Parts: sequence; C-alpha cells; structure tokens
Amino acid sequence: MAKTWFITGTSSGFGRLLTERLLVRGDRVAATARRPQALADLKAHHSDHLWIASLQMTDSDAIKATIGKAFDDLGHIDVIVSNAGYGLFGAAEELDDNQIRDLIDTNLVGSIQVIRAALPHLRKQHGGRILQVSSEGGQMAYPGFSLYHATKWGIEGFVESVRQEVASFGIGLTLVEPGPTQTNFGASLISSQSEEIYANTPVGDLRKAFAEGSFDVKGDPHKMVEAMIASVEQNPAPRRLTFGAAAYASIRSALQGRLTELENQKDAALAMDIDP
Repeated sequence: MAKTWFITGTSSGFGRLLTERLLVRGDRVAATARRPQALADLKAHHSDHLWIASLQMTDSDAIKATIGKAFDDLGHIDVIVSNAGYGLFGAAEELDDNQIRDLIDTNLVGSIQVIRAALPHLRKQHGGRILQVSSEGGQMAYPGFSLYHATKWGIEGFVESVRQEVASFGIGLTLVEPGPTQTNFGASLISSQSEEIYANTPVGDLRKAFAEGSFDVKGDPHKMVEAMIASVEQNPAPRRLTFGAAAYASIRSALQGRLTELENQKDAALAMDIDP
C-alpha cells in the first residue's frame, strides 16, 4: 500500500534519492530542504504526490511548525526520515567556534527537534516509523571528524533512549548507518583551515587522501535507499541498518575493541560496588 513520508534534506544525497524513488512507486512525500527550488523538476512531474517546504535545520520553531503543517495538510504520515546534515573535517583545535556550533545545531539539535516535533502527531495517529540517518561514524571514529562524530554518537544515544520511551505507542525508530557512499557528502564537506603541525599526523594523511581522491568509496546509495524503504515493512522496526562492507568492518572492529577493553577491566569494575 502507498505510504506518506516526511523527509528532511531532500535537495541532494540520500534525501533526494529517497524522494525520487518513493514518488516513482506512487507514495506521497513531504520534502523539506534549505533550497526547495532544487526540487522543482520533481514537482513538475509529481505535483499531486509531492509537498515541499523550505526548512532551516537550525531553526527549532520552524521545524515544529513545518512538521505540524505537513500533518495538517496530508492528514496521516507513516514515516519520518530525519536525514538533513553535513560533514565537518579538521583537527579539533583547528575548528572555529562558529563551525562547531552550526554543525551541532544542524546535525544533532536539528535531528532531535525533528523527532520531538513528530512524536505527538505519531502518538495521536497510534503509531508510525522514524528513520534517523546516522553513519558508521555513530559507533566508530576517524581522525579529523571529531565534531561530526560527536553529533552522530549523540543522536544515536538520543534515539536509543527515545525508542524505549515510545515503543508502547506503536512508534518504531531505526538508526541508519551507512559507510563511505557515493553521494555528494564529500562535495558538501566543510574543512577547517589546516595547521602545519598536523600535516604529518593521521589528520594530515586523511586530508591528503581527500585531496588526491584516494579515499575509497564503494557504497551504493541506490541499494541503501531501497533497503531503507524495505525496512519500514519490518515489524518490529530494526534498531540499526548497517550499510556497506566498510561500515560493517569498521563498526565490528570498534565494538570488538570496546568489548575487549571492558572485559579486561571486569574485576576492577565489579570491585567498585559497596562492600556487602
């Protein structure tokens, strides 16, 4: 059966591909973007199924109002896709305060506010599904992406908690964790001013790989979009969708490393409780 979706960040990347695919299959889409004119071609061909709104993810009041209007206009929304976000590269001390604040306000606070604004409407209609686009970087970390990882690890913790809060209302939440994927993520990546002191460090090595185009990107975004769509038919909602061989390998390595470290300190941890 046709569904109705609300998707943020639809001018490019996963948001754009997801919107295109859903419209082709006959679903309705409420699409938001900072530049809604980027969707003009889709509106011309799918005017009856495409609802468009301009939305700046750093404006919490606008997020709440836009989601409210989408529910008012469309009546019932089956799936919320919190997708909008971007990357910021640079050693932690290279980044300036404005870059840090804008990234956190967009990727973390903005995503939190999308979910918070949708929940009352989903409760009222007795259920729905939320897909939060995270990253392999929500469970592991590359050098030079410290603030990006802070937003992704942060939203993953938020979703883990909210999932437990709203399960009894029939609302399911899924974290989507793609690895390096052939979208325009790299083109929209914001970089700090580099400092010479970091030239011969892992940050410098990664910066050089980006500049030379040698950073390996094999993820197929079309396959990932299809898997995201298919996931909303699963019941219960999958907690996570890991996309790509690189993501699988990096997340597995990170989890195994943390588990090993935890086991190595088991005796010390258990000894910290109050003596009986």
